[in-house]
Order: sequence, then C-alpha cells, then structure tokens
Amino acid sequence: MRKEAEINDDVRDGDDAGQAASVEQPSDDNRADDPTLKLQEAEKKAAENYDKYLRSVAEFDNYRKRSIREKADAINYGNEKLLQDFLPLLDGIDRALEQSDKVGDIESFKKGLRMIRDQFLGLLEKNGVESIEALQKDFDPNLHEAMLQIDSPDHEHNKVVNEFEKGFLLKGRLLRPARVSVCKRPSSGDGIKNDCGDA
Repeated sequence: MRKEAEINDDVRDGDDAGQAASVEQPSDDNRADDPTLKLQEAEKKAAENYDKYLRSVAEFDNYRKRSIREKADAINYGNEKLLQDFLPLLDGIDRALEQSDKVGDIESFKKGLRMIRDQFLGLLEKNGVESIEALQKDFDPNLHEAMLQIDSPDHEHNKVVNEFEKGFLLKGRLLRPARVSVCKRPSSGDGIKNDCGDA
C-alpha cells in the first residue's frame, strides 16, 4: 500500500496542474482584453477599409473618365440629329435649282421655294423654334427690336407697323428679336420722328 503522504502529494500535484492549466487557458473575457487579438482584428478591419477605399477610388476615376468622354461627345455630336433633319431640306433646294434650269415657268419655281420654306419652318418647329408674331402687335422690347419709328394714321401708338426680319423663340427663350418699325404718334407740334438704329 502506498503511503498516505505520497497520495497527498499526488493530489496536490494534480491540483497544481489544474491551476496551471486554468492560468494558461484564458477565459473568453480575457481574450477580449488580449492586445494581440485586438491588433489582429484592427489589422483585418484596416485591410477591409483599404480595399473599400481602393475600389471607391477606381470607381470614381472610371466615372470621371466616362463623364469627360460623354461631355466631349455631347460637344462634338450634340447637333447630329438637327443636322440630319436639315439634309432633306438641302436635297429639296438642289432639286429646285435643277428644275429652274430646265423649266422657264417662274410660278413653278416659286411654288417649289414655298414648299422648301414650309419644310424649313416645320423643321424649326420640330426642334422647338417658333416665330414671333409682330405685325399689328404692341411693341415689346423683350421680343422686338425697333429699327424705325414712324407716324402712321392707320396704326395706333406703339404698334408694330412693318417687320424687317422675323423673330424667333427657342422653347420660350428669345433666339432672335423681330426687327420692326413702330408707330410713334408725335405730341402736338412735333413732326415725324425717324430713328434708324444700327441696321
């Protein structure tokens, strides 16, 4: 039989080994406080953030290049559709010129020119351009440019008498003012006032 002292020593050695094992194996609470684990987690998160940063920079660079290319295309080819619409008009003018050489009928030539004019006005209207009605209207400095002021008994004061050049609006914004003459009634004793502009 083993001696009682030896048995007590074995029990004590087993307790010491259990205590050592418990010291060597940190608990979950101790792992959260472990600086090495914290550093590893921080490095992993930093790597993920750096990868996201690189992706964002690449995406932004691609967006910037695409925007520059689209802007250049808009500048170079923005009028492409409008110009395509003008080509049939040019064809009509060429046909009218060919017919004018062959036919001595001036009325047919005028009719062809009117058709081309109507086609051209339709093209302008399709692209948002509308003409400004000026004759017999009140003079509007936002739409009309007075080239001449005349006294006319047939017209009211400040009415448009003649139209030298048609004015046009582009989708409601002034593209070109109508150049007109305006009736200005002189005050008693004044003569007719003719005021020619820079035309």
